[in-house]
Amino acid sequence: MPDPILTLSGVSKSFPGVRALRGITLALEAGRVTAIVGENGAGKSTIVKVLTGIYRPDEGEVTVRGERREFFSPRDAWAAGIAAIHQETVMFDELSVAENIFMGHMPTASGNLVNWHEMRERAAELLKRIDAPIPSGLPLKRLSVAQKHLVEIARALSHEAQVVIMDEPTAALSANEIDDLFRIVAQLKAEGRAIVFISHKFDEIFRIADDFVCLRDGEKVGEGPIASVTEAELVRMMVGRPVDQVFPKRDVPIGEVVLSVDGLSNATEYADISFDLRKGEILGFYGLVGAGRTEAMQGLFGITPTTRGRVLLDGKPLSIRSPSDAIRAGIAYVPEDRQDQGAVLPLGIRENVTLANLHKYVRGLFLSRAAEKEETRRFGRRLAIKAANWEQRLAELSGGNQQKVVIAKWLATRPKVIILDEPTKGIDIGSKAAVHDFIGELAEDGLAVVLISSELPEVMGLADRVIVMKEGRMVEEFRRSRWSAEEIVGAATGARKEAA
Repeated sequence: MPDPILTLSGVSKSFPGVRALRGITLALEAGRVTAIVGENGAGKSTIVKVLTGIYRPDEGEVTVRGERREFFSPRDAWAAGIAAIHQETVMFDELSVAENIFMGHMPTASGNLVNWHEMRERAAELLKRIDAPIPSGLPLKRLSVAQKHLVEIARALSHEAQVVIMDEPTAALSANEIDDLFRIVAQLKAEGRAIVFISHKFDEIFRIADDFVCLRDGEKVGEGPIASVTEAELVRMMVGRPVDQVFPKRDVPIGEVVLSVDGLSNATEYADISFDLRKGEILGFYGLVGAGRTEAMQGLFGITPTTRGRVLLDGKPLSIRSPSDAIRAGIAYVPEDRQDQGAVLPLGIRENVTLANLHKYVRGLFLSRAAEKEETRRFGRRLAIKAANWEQRLAELSGGNQQKVVIAKWLATRPKVIILDEPTKGIDIGSKAAVHDFIGELAEDGLAVVLISSELPEVMGLADRVIVMKEGRMVEEFRRSRWSAEEIVGAATGARKEAA
């Protein structure tokens, strides 16, 4: 067997409170496609960032063609022959196709000036090589997503990349465009390049991959030829852990219907979202990247427009055109991106907690700081927010305490329905446990809770029901007494159900 083009040996990577990779070994061989699979948060993106020089591993080594290499930047990875093609292209819309292909290594003439003619000619040759009929002088902004992917492949070839990483490259492509992409993958294989293919779509993995590596919680839990494993077995590897012991479920009586959503749709992101949510119930929404869960809830909350659908709260129709409409009605939304969307980091804890409901703290003509402090103190103690004082800037708190402040802000609006979008993303294990416990308290207090989570143990451990979304649509609903991790992941990935 020939030596692999690239190997990872014992690679580990940690972030505050999270160990993203643990002793990963990986060998990429010439002329073979290796699929890296795993749930969201399993470590796939971290491996890509290590391979492309964005992250440096804490432990372990990267070897290219038998030589140990250290990547201090993406430019080092490019120089080593490693290129990545992402779901969202990282290029310059205002520049031409040729300029994007040769960005960072444009051919030059005398006087170190760019040789525009040579650049356009070489770009045209690269595009012809992959059978992509795109004029090299065309502005990138005039291309489709699929055409931009082809430009990225041409850019990789311009560096003579020996390892090509494709990270969810088909997410926004049509069936015909996927066929074109896979034709080029076959061509790259025939040229002896090693391909890394990351996708949540099992049909694509089994169609294009030669080998697989399965990750779970930052560890490699399986590998081998793709022909040696079934979809059901791959799903079991991805899940592989009990959840009922990690997230003890509170026994909360479920009351009457509080929120009814019927046929909520958006022209491009999601369609026909329909569900009822009851008092004291935690309704989980699970799906993989691009499933449309966040987009649907942002539409419900009025952040983005919807094209059709009906929303009832306590049996009364709602017209939600903006978040302020939702807040007044009694709906709160804790966003996934707490730092950019959920909080104002330069402001203090008090200012953040009261921000969504300032009119409540007005006394006469002025805002009452004493009333704000009393409310902040009450929720701060209830959520066990750790801070020097209630005026401390949010930027100075840990991620877990920042998240607690964001939750406190929305609880201060006294909602009937609270939507929690990835409420424990990026926080340490201790803070996760506190947030999990508090979510149970919210249901116990009678709130109706929507929980969006990419962590299967979290959503299965806390929810009474789970709705699975895939490609903008609800595909299946599971009830607590009648679900399994394999079935939920199978629904999310589109894996074929096989007889046990």
